[in-house]
Amino acid sequence: MKKYNVAVVGATGMVGRKFLEVLTERQLPVENYYLFASAKSAGSEIDFMGKKHTVIELAEKNIVDKKIDIALFSAGGDVSKEFAPIFAKHGILVIDNSNAWRRDPSVPLVVPECNADDIKWHKNIIANPNCSTIQAVVALKPLHKAFGIKRVIYSTYQAVSGAGVKGFEDLKNGINGVSPKKFPYPIFGNCIPHIDVFLDNGYTKEEDKMIFETKKILGCQDIKVTATCVRVPVYFGHSESINIEFKKKCTLEEVKAVLANAEGVVLQDDPSTLSYPMALTAENKNEVFIGRIRMDETVESGINIWCVADNIRKGAATNAVQIAEKAIELGAVKDQLN
Repeated sequence: MKKYNVAVVGATGMVGRKFLEVLTERQLPVENYYLFASAKSAGSEIDFMGKKHTVIELAEKNIVDKKIDIALFSAGGDVSKEFAPIFAKHGILVIDNSNAWRRDPSVPLVVPECNADDIKWHKNIIANPNCSTIQAVVALKPLHKAFGIKRVIYSTYQAVSGAGVKGFEDLKNGINGVSPKKFPYPIFGNCIPHIDVFLDNGYTKEEDKMIFETKKILGCQDIKVTATCVRVPVYFGHSESINIEFKKKCTLEEVKAVLANAEGVVLQDDPSTLSYPMALTAENKNEVFIGRIRMDETVESGINIWCVADNIRKGAATNAVQIAEKAIELGAVKDQLN
C-alpha cells in the first residue's frame, strides 16, 4: 500500500491538536508527518504517534524539500490565503479548515457523507465547511434525497470552543467573574445572539455562512435557508434546532427510517426514556446525533429535528481527516514521487 507524507499546518492550536488526535485514531497510510506552525511556536516539540516531532516554521523554504502529499490546514483565513496556494503550487492537496476558500466556485466544499464525489474535481485545495453547517448537512442530505427539501430554518446553540482558545477561556474565567476578552459580553450564565460580524442585512457572517454553505454542499441553490446563530455557555458541542419543509409528503416513520440508515448519523430519539442528543453526550464523538424528531403541523410536509455534534471533532478535525481518507480512496492525491 502506498504511504503518504502529511503536513498539519497550525498544529499547536486547538483544532490542530485535535487533528493530531483524530489522525492517531484513524491511522491513515502515512510515511511521515510534518507539523507546521508560526515562527513563535517553531522549534517546540509535540508528542505524536509515539515520538517527538519538532514544530517547523511555516515558510515556503521549509515546504519544498519534503515531498508532502496532503496538508491539513487550521491556522486561520489569512494564513490560508497566503500559504494554501503555495502548497497547491507544489502539487500538494490542501484541506483547509478556515473560511478562506469556501465561497470560491473552483474549490470543492466537502462533507464526505454528503458530496464526496466533489473531491474529484479539486485543484489542490478543498474547503472544510463551517462547523455548524457540517453537522446539519449530514442529516439534511439523506432527507433531501428522499423527500426534496424546500426550506430550512436553523436555530443554533453554539459552544464557546467554536471561537477558539480565547472563547473557551472567556467561559472558564467568566465563572469567577473575569471580564470577557473574546466575546462582547459575558458568556457565563448568558446567551449571545451574535457570532462573527454583522452584515448590512442584519444577519451575522456565521448565519450567512450556513445559508450559503448548505446550498453549495447539497448542490441546490433553490432551497430556501435562513438562520439564527447563538453562542451559549457550553465548552464543546454545537446544538441545532432545524425546521425542514419538504416538497414530497412524508410520515414520521419514513423520516426516522431515513435518518436511522444515514451515514454518520446516530438516532437518539425516545421521549419515553428521555433519550435525546445533548452536547455533553456528543462530546469527543465523531458522529452527528439526531433526536426530538416530530412533524411540523403548520405546513403540508415538514419536520423539526434536534441535531448535536462535537464542533471540534466532526465540525472540524474529523471531517477534514475524512476528506483526506476519501481523497486517497478516490485516487485524488497527486504522487509527489514522480
